[in-house]
Amino acid sequence: MYAVLRVRGAADKKGQINETLEMLRLTKPNHCVLVPKNPVYEGMIKKVKDFITWGEVSDEVKKSLEAKNKDGKVYRLHPPIHGYERGGVKKGFNQGGALGYRGEKINDIVKRMI
Repeated sequence: MYAVLRVRGAADKKGQINETLEMLRLTKPNHCVLVPKNPVYEGMIKKVKDFITWGEVSDEVKKSLEAKNKDGKVYRLHPPIHGYERGGVKKGFNQGGALGYRGEKINDIVKRMI
């Protein structure tokens, strides 16, 4: 299961990107959703990769998120303690920024946001 976290706001987005973010229920920055690993969601994630970060969520973090929000749809989180990475919200995670695929490291940032 993936944790998908919206990092960037709404600045001059194309219509399809906006629609995809709404389908993922990521309407505002710092919103997080849990989605299953399947080709449909992976395609949606790749389309909006310049606005989100994602990775495999651990059971511990999943339980913490579910305890925070009982309906389990969208988790509204605080901005991360000590901020995002040094590269900011405009660079990819592999370049020192906050965007893109993180793998297991998504758990670290979600813990800082709960």
